[in-house]
Amino acid sequence: MTNEDNRFTARASRYARVGANVGSVAARYAGKRLLGMEQDRSKSARELAAALGGLKGPIMKVAQLLSTIPEALPKEYARELAQLQSQAPPMGPGFVRRRMTAELGTDWQGRFAAFDPKSAASASLGQVHRATHPDGRQLACKLQYPDMQSAVEADLNQLKLVFQLHARMDPGIDTKEIFVEISSRLREELDYALEAAHTRLYADIFCADPLIRVPEVLSELSTGRLLTMTWLDGEPLLSFKEAPLEDRNQIARAMFRAWWHPFSHHGVIHGDPHLGNYTVFSEDERPIGINLLDYGCIRTFSPRFVQGVVNLYQGLLAGDRDKVVAAYEEWGFKGLNDELIDGLTIWARFIYGPLLDDRERTIADEVAPGEYGRREMLHVRNVLKQKGPVTVPREFVFMDRAAIGLGGVFLHLDARLNWYRLFNETIELFDIDTVATRQAAAFTKAGVPLPM
Repeated sequence: MTNEDNRFTARASRYARVGANVGSVAARYAGKRLLGMEQDRSKSARELAAALGGLKGPIMKVAQLLSTIPEALPKEYARELAQLQSQAPPMGPGFVRRRMTAELGTDWQGRFAAFDPKSAASASLGQVHRATHPDGRQLACKLQYPDMQSAVEADLNQLKLVFQLHARMDPGIDTKEIFVEISSRLREELDYALEAAHTRLYADIFCADPLIRVPEVLSELSTGRLLTMTWLDGEPLLSFKEAPLEDRNQIARAMFRAWWHPFSHHGVIHGDPHLGNYTVFSEDERPIGINLLDYGCIRTFSPRFVQGVVNLYQGLLAGDRDKVVAAYEEWGFKGLNDELIDGLTIWARFIYGPLLDDRERTIADEVAPGEYGRREMLHVRNVLKQKGPVTVPREFVFMDRAAIGLGGVFLHLDARLNWYRLFNETIELFDIDTVATRQAAAFTKAGVPLPM
């Protein structure tokens, strides 16, 4: 048995133990809920997070995804699981040397002027190291952990079990398409060549934009499991929570553009709302814009889907029910009746609410960041339980998740802007044929596959 086999065997054993913990928590939650018994959910949530937090791999991504699906788990669990990414313990120097040798060869150190074996950041599928290029440029080297492909497949099997439990508890939503979508995105995150292409796409989109910076990919120092980019200096977004309102608004304005402009003009979104994926760059101690740091979770859409998003907004703004229904159908919702349409529209009005209101305001008045959207989704789920089930289209999953995450950022910043005007400026010249042409040109240039 080789060392690689030993590592895989050990990893498989750890995954089995974590799987048992997940199953145990889920079973206790389901059983006590059915029996009407009280439980210390905060304690159980901490225990589950502790079990998952010591393990690298996609199980952490699964936990984070579940934490962003309102009512998939009790809010205590969602809060704890949402913290896992930034708390992942790094791997040691020996691991780093082996992985870098596997990716760049035995002379890999000679290709850098300096390389820090201590990780600057670690997450669920890999960790980031600082390095210096021979020409003096500061670099970020994102290195994937070993055995991730096997780990992803193992954890997707666990995710399927979690969704089956969720379906029994909440029959209002058919989660099959949600599972397919999450599975596709997790598998994509293993492909650093695709992530490099997505990074190049965003660099092209924002090449002349003073509000948004995108790292440059160094192809000669990148592989399918190593992604080397220029390092972008910046401060954590939350370090500006107590900054003057003008500064917080400037950051929020940049975030809004970084999300909505690529979607409305190219049919692509930055799908991971984790705060660690953004930093703020400043000049004379005043924030100018944001650095977009991670492109592992990018979702592309057909121009027709983008058209549906714009049509839904315009239908809600005009009170045009027929246009709203047509937009749902363009998104891919099937089997809708009047009651389901009304339920979906409650959620749509929540998501679009700030964009429909022509005034300066916070994104959601008097709502804590961790609770953003949960009350509305619970209301909608009650409707769907009674009148459903409804099948959620694949494209909707990360669109919805990212929108909620973006709203959470605005809540953290307590920004006050006219979201209506920002959005209408973004879609002012929207034309589906123009989006299709622009998308084809930009995606082909960056090497990104066109959406089906």
